[in-house]
Amino acid sequence: MKNIRNFSIIAHIDHGKSTLADRFIQMCGMVSDREFRDQILDSMDIEQERGITIKSQTVCLPYTAKDGKEYILNLVDTPGHVDFSYEVARALSSCEGALLLIDAAQGVEAQTLANLYLAMENNLEIIPVINKIDLPAADPDAIAQQIEDDLGLDLEKTRKCSAKTGEGVDEVLEAVVNYLPPPTGNPDGPLEALIYDANYDSFRGTIISCRIFQGRIRTGDIIKFMSNGATYKVEELGLFQIKREPKKELAAGQIGYIIAGVKTVSDTSIGDTITLKERPCAKALPGFQEIKQVVFSSLYPITTDDYEDLAAAIEKLKLNDAALSYQKDSSTALGFGFRCGFLGLLHLEVVQERLEREFNIPLILTVPSVNYHFYLQDGVMVEVDNPSYFPDPSKIERTEEPFIKATILIPERYMGVIMTLCMERRGENTNYHYPMPGRIEFTCELPLAEVIYDFYDKLKSVTQGYGSFDYDLIDYRQSDLTKLDILVNGERVDALSQLTHRSKARERGLHACARLKDEIPRQMFKIAIQAAIGGTIIARTTISALRKDVTAKCYGGDISRKRKLLEKQKAGKKRMKTVGNVDIPQKAFLAVLKSEQS
Repeated sequence: MKNIRNFSIIAHIDHGKSTLADRFIQMCGMVSDREFRDQILDSMDIEQERGITIKSQTVCLPYTAKDGKEYILNLVDTPGHVDFSYEVARALSSCEGALLLIDAAQGVEAQTLANLYLAMENNLEIIPVINKIDLPAADPDAIAQQIEDDLGLDLEKTRKCSAKTGEGVDEVLEAVVNYLPPPTGNPDGPLEALIYDANYDSFRGTIISCRIFQGRIRTGDIIKFMSNGATYKVEELGLFQIKREPKKELAAGQIGYIIAGVKTVSDTSIGDTITLKERPCAKALPGFQEIKQVVFSSLYPITTDDYEDLAAAIEKLKLNDAALSYQKDSSTALGFGFRCGFLGLLHLEVVQERLEREFNIPLILTVPSVNYHFYLQDGVMVEVDNPSYFPDPSKIERTEEPFIKATILIPERYMGVIMTLCMERRGENTNYHYPMPGRIEFTCELPLAEVIYDFYDKLKSVTQGYGSFDYDLIDYRQSDLTKLDILVNGERVDALSQLTHRSKARERGLHACARLKDEIPRQMFKIAIQAAIGGTIIARTTISALRKDVTAKCYGGDISRKRKLLEKQKAGKKRMKTVGNVDIPQKAFLAVLKSEQS
């Protein structure tokens, strides 16, 4: 155990975590140059296409130090986006130390601080690493000073490297074996293993990723899950070495996988403790904090036949993505589906893409919303995240919506546009200070509903990609909320209803009407698209009818002949409008979700 090091790489988005992991894997000779590819630990297609890490990945590296000692390094590469911070928290629970990566050109950013606090909460040893020293704009000395002043970390342990060129990477590995503590635990005690991740294989059942804190586990052992008492026989266990590498046993201090023929997905829960049936441990390990979802949206299959497949797919995805929550839902327009909770809009997009790619289920999404509090006149408080459950307006005494504290780090020149953006989104209590020359840390309290719509996209575009954004939920505050309904041909479309602030209702209504006008195909009759609050229409647009030229065969003659034909056509269209149905295409639902620019 003295020669094992369990550590994680944490940083802000795009500071080079996955690239540094690639260099470590190459230096330890895990893959040949022929088999190597960039972002080798990012196994999902979405990760490679977007160039981001979504799932934290573990790899076990054999390393020979400069003094000739052999070490086993268990490296966990983590995501940087705020939407996936729960992945970072879970990864850190299986480590004793962390490399805090900081870009030599950008310096300390919003997620750098958030991830540093997560590591401190887990009592991890932290080594600051200044990456990208090969960039022309790099200033490693100024960044080192910033690390000491802002983060209060020890400069002696700080290492400088370029993960892209490989310069200084060997020094970082030496710092890992010299400064990070080895794991503790009794290999001969009762088995205590923490499940920190899992995924479903259609051939092998659930593949459990776990950290062994005490005892040892061998192939053929009968294991027991502490949360539900389910028992299974271990078929295979081993280490993550890019691919799964089977071993005869795992002992205290190691991170590995267990396959035990777990076919029922609901038996495995992230944060559960595994022990041996014959010799159980006294009590379960403390699991993970319950994750609070902030964005809610309903998912419906395009064809109702796919409902059962969607139910099975969401259950399997939940196993691999512990931050997803779901419950059954139904809509008159779209049939049966699921109301799902997400940690942000990026999380929502990733879940939608994974369901469509990995399980081949095309989906329709409803407008995302947040969790509102409605206080009724009889003193009851109702939580509402779905516009369908909006209470009777005459019974509402007051409404509250969640507020967040947004921390935005930007270059000084973008201060004006960011203040304007936050004011447009009903920002309050703005504040700023200069963490280093030329950069501003801007804090602002915003309604969460304004942020989930398209705030992050706007922030990136107005700051030309230099703005970084992080947020924390603070409290609920009184607000003037209303339900905005969309009517197509006089029929209310419940999947397009949304809860919004009264001051933003007309703007949202006009946007939805304009988007639907572009997407709904023309019919033989006029289609009115309206936005309404209760019985009041606040926005309207009309899709004009396709017109057949009924007077084409009339040449010359009395005008009354033409008028008679046109009157006949008009009456036919009126009758058609009363009985005609308007089919709303799937892309129209998606168009309403998108902002004006996209």
